[in-house]
Amino acid sequence: MINTLYKLTAPLTIETFYENIDCNSENLIVRPEMLSICKADIRYYFGMRNAEVLNERLPMALIHEACGRVVYDMTGKFSVGEKVVLLPNIPGKNLKYQENYRQDSLFRSSKADGFMQELVCIPQLQLVRYENMDYEIAAFTESVSVAVHAVETYLKKTDERNDGGKRKIGIWGSGAMGYIVSCILKYYLPLSEITVIGRSKAKLDMFSFVNYVYSENELPSDMEFDDCFECVGGASSGIVINHIINHILPEGVLMLLGVSEEPVSINTRMVLEKGLILLGRSRSGRDDFIKAVDILDSHENIRMRMKNLISEVVKINEVNDMHRAFNESKIADYKVILNWKI
Repeated sequence: MINTLYKLTAPLTIETFYENIDCNSENLIVRPEMLSICKADIRYYFGMRNAEVLNERLPMALIHEACGRVVYDMTGKFSVGEKVVLLPNIPGKNLKYQENYRQDSLFRSSKADGFMQELVCIPQLQLVRYENMDYEIAAFTESVSVAVHAVETYLKKTDERNDGGKRKIGIWGSGAMGYIVSCILKYYLPLSEITVIGRSKAKLDMFSFVNYVYSENELPSDMEFDDCFECVGGASSGIVINHIINHILPEGVLMLLGVSEEPVSINTRMVLEKGLILLGRSRSGRDDFIKAVDILDSHENIRMRMKNLISEVVKINEVNDMHRAFNESKIADYKVILNWKI
């Protein structure tokens, strides 16, 4: 069977490729239905990665957040027409580490083709069925799974605390990841006091379910937190991390989720003086996807909150629509979803 892939061949350039699908008895064929553009996709599309990385990885089909329907299955694990979330991890063989941190693992739209394809041939373990979510929300389940992975890692690191889940937690970042992490934290630690710190007043107004919000320059200098999450990334992440270090209490956990293309400077003197734990988490595994789907399928209030993250849905009938979607995503506050009709 011949499959059509839409690959980025150079910044701002998407070309059509035709490849043979060679599915074995352990794989399924899935038709993508909704795709979600992530900041990583934006960096590739607009050539915001360094030239060496682009030369090494292009041409490549973008997008690692998607949902779809099963169209062919020889495994007997799924029904034709069943709704599924597609997992971007292609796990490596080094079982010493979690699948998302193995150096021989591949990640779609980074070191392997993403989901901008007519059909996807994929192992059944890289699919998770869902029921109650809208397609548009299911499209960015991967972002929710990353938050689940980060929060559960944080809880494991702090499980010896005898505080009944009553903690003061600061979240820096009012974008999509900060919003999702706040939702997931409130789900796991409903008694916690969550404060979100960001730059955009309009975005901060979206966080009606947390305890407090502050713009970056209004946070009281004497406000302290047991633990903090950094969800900003980019060139300013070093400034943000040092701001967090000033406000976190001794022996606190600082979860790093923001991605920066360049090294950033961190005040290690205060990290040592306070005995802080810094933990980086940016990807997730199958177990995290299963938990994320369960949370979203089972809790209508969380699904309603996630709807706030959909900035626009763009119907994709041709390559020009893909270009329009990426241009919209660069200026959108949150998620641009591709209704994949091509």
